[in-house]
Amino acid sequence: MRTRRKQPDVPAPGSPWSEIVPGLWMGGHEFTGRTGALELAVVRDEFDLVLTLLRLPGHGPDQGVEHHVWPIPDGPLDGTQIAGVMRLAQAADDALEDGRRVLVRCYHGYNRSGLVVGQALIRAGHTADEAIRMIRARRGPWALHNDLFVEYLRTGLDTARLLEELAE
Repeated sequence: MRTRRKQPDVPAPGSPWSEIVPGLWMGGHEFTGRTGALELAVVRDEFDLVLTLLRLPGHGPDQGVEHHVWPIPDGPLDGTQIAGVMRLAQAADDALEDGRRVLVRCYHGYNRSGLVVGQALIRAGHTADEAIRMIRARRGPWALHNDLFVEYLRTGLDTARLLEELAE
């Protein structure tokens, strides 16, 4: 399964991860460091829960950190993939309610992580447009540049899942 489209025009973020709301972070596996060179974003024990949508070896987290992996493409999702996104968003929301620090990550920390974080924010009572604005304001203008994922959030993942399952 191909999980990441080549997009040379999309710059790496300037930080490994960004806090969207207190305790909820989104990030990726590489970022542009102070020197302008790409650096690896390796998670150790900074977070209590790490939700990974694209897993690369050697990027952590440390043993003992709760870690859920659900690889999805940065493109159209089937009903099963959308259901997994919904489960991860619920896990993030539940962990936040328990006062835990949560990282949701994908390759750059823009789209797949934005979809899960957006859904977690919607679960917490924000509208889809509020969630999208918050994510872009804190992670940067490239966050949620996948228009399909924006539409998933605006439509509602429950509805998007049903539509995808009907199409299958």
